[in-house]
Amino acid sequence: MKRLKSYLLSMDNNTTTYREMYAADTMIPACTPGNPYGIPQFVSEPTFWYEDISFTIEMTNKNSLDRPTILMQIPTENLGIDEYPVAAADECYRQWIRQLESMNAELYNRNKPFELTGYYFYVQPGGEILTRNSAYFAMRPRKDYYNAGQNKIIHFRPEEVGEPQMCVSMRFQVQLPHKRIKKVLSMLVEDIPQAALMFVRGFDCARAREVILLARKQKELREWLKTSDYCAFLANGSILPRDSKTNGPLAGAVPFEAPKEDTVTACGLEGLGIRKGVTVITGGGYSGKSTVLDTVSAGIYDHALGDGRELCITDETAMTISAEDGRCVKNLDISPFIAWLPGGSTGDFSTEHASGSTSQAANILESIDSGAKLLLIDEDKSATNFMIRDSLMKNLIRREPITPFTERVNELYKTCGVSTILVIGGSGEYLGIADSILLMDEYRMYNVTAQARVLYEAQASIKANRRAQAQASEATAANAPAEEKPALPTTGPVPTESWHQHRVLLSEGFTPYPKQFGPQKLEVPDVGFILIGDEKIDTNLLHDIACQEQRTAIGFMLRQMEARQNGRTVDLKAEVRQLYEEIAKDGLDIVYSGTFPGCERFLACPRESDLLAVINRMRRVSYTKC
Repeated sequence: MKRLKSYLLSMDNNTTTYREMYAADTMIPACTPGNPYGIPQFVSEPTFWYEDISFTIEMTNKNSLDRPTILMQIPTENLGIDEYPVAAADECYRQWIRQLESMNAELYNRNKPFELTGYYFYVQPGGEILTRNSAYFAMRPRKDYYNAGQNKIIHFRPEEVGEPQMCVSMRFQVQLPHKRIKKVLSMLVEDIPQAALMFVRGFDCARAREVILLARKQKELREWLKTSDYCAFLANGSILPRDSKTNGPLAGAVPFEAPKEDTVTACGLEGLGIRKGVTVITGGGYSGKSTVLDTVSAGIYDHALGDGRELCITDETAMTISAEDGRCVKNLDISPFIAWLPGGSTGDFSTEHASGSTSQAANILESIDSGAKLLLIDEDKSATNFMIRDSLMKNLIRREPITPFTERVNELYKTCGVSTILVIGGSGEYLGIADSILLMDEYRMYNVTAQARVLYEAQASIKANRRAQAQASEATAANAPAEEKPALPTTGPVPTESWHQHRVLLSEGFTPYPKQFGPQKLEVPDVGFILIGDEKIDTNLLHDIACQEQRTAIGFMLRQMEARQNGRTVDLKAEVRQLYEEIAKDGLDIVYSGTFPGCERFLACPRESDLLAVINRMRRVSYTKC
């Protein structure tokens, strides 16, 4: 930290660039270890040390020179951590945030902006545990030099350095107060290192061990789910309702309890096992049915200790499906659900503004093509004419191109192994086709499959009798001419291969460069859009993207995929797979670039299927059939 202090003291009080700090020009004297040359060497050394804690100062972007990003690395042995799941890094960050909050409380002045007082910015994680560039474990070399005064360093001999250390790496940002270089010096050289030391001394090792044990159990549950007959598991005692202000567990909520008929034991825990196939969750208004579906949807990610849903686990490939009026669709085969369209082909369907039914059909088919084995659908967020068509409407509307989901949902599981969980409150059509029917009443769950089938069959019998009577009455009408009715289109089973898309992305239009002129463009504002090249991609209805940091990461990942294309076509799945392999090897930060001021520095890794879903919503690309 002495070296950083010397840089800061050399700066003008009115500086806005902090060039000396970012450059970190350091001299290695001649003929010392690390410099075999006969003259002094100058290197950039932006990592500064306080005992064995390192702080690397990074430029956030070219327009935020007064808001550097700091990567702090602390040896895990200082924290008593010897296992390194993502959840443990997440817990370290949550505990470090308390130190930042305490420092912000001392800086806060309601009458002055952060640019005058200073401030510490950080990611505020939700209940989900995500792979982040703000909290992760990594090997770090030990300090290999000592200060020789001001900006001079002398390296130790290699045998004196020691082996690299496993560290928890945590990023945060510092708003440097303008025209107050002494305050800047105090924040960077004194306050942050002291807070880091207090963090180490006050670290809750017992809670960290609980988090690691929970991570083991969550991993065990996910492995069990992959080899079982179930697509989701909700542990008894979980708190499903959310507090609208904090999105944490709702105080006083009824703990979840599975019906006896559906209670299973998984990895030593009892809870609801939702079988693969078709499951309907029903109930009156405000009974908790949507809360259950939201919990199942959230279960694609592990959750933090104390979230209330940490033992609710779902098939990681699950996709939440809704209608999405106005989205674009490009070269998609929607024929399993839409038989024909005026003047167009449903086998190679494109539109700039899809209707509710065509958008929902597209969302399902794209999800299947990206590998989803579970669809989550809430009736309230769906297109009615896509979800159902009762017998009265079938008789009235003789030519209907839409095959409702009721007629495909079972086929989808039998032919493709794709299960569906639906929340249904107003349509009885699904009661006759569901494998399991769960009723919510005041946040308590009951299995009503047998009862619902009796009611459905009784209603179906009544309808059949009425139809028979109507036909008999027509047949006996005196001298009544026979009515000629148009032939109805058939809705037979869809071949398995037809559920999958056979298309290849054309590279033209798949670019981060605007068409007219200029450098690459990428912005990810906090309003649900990704702006890249000439594209404005709406991601607001991609319900499984958990946070803004994932959306920002998708923008950078998309930009990297586009920038390295040089052929006529793009094998999207292969490109995505390669990118994720690189991230797994070298870390999420490999996609980041500080040349885009419209993007935040903090990233969280999205699922492959969500990256593909964003690409599917691009308007300036096209595909060719293969």
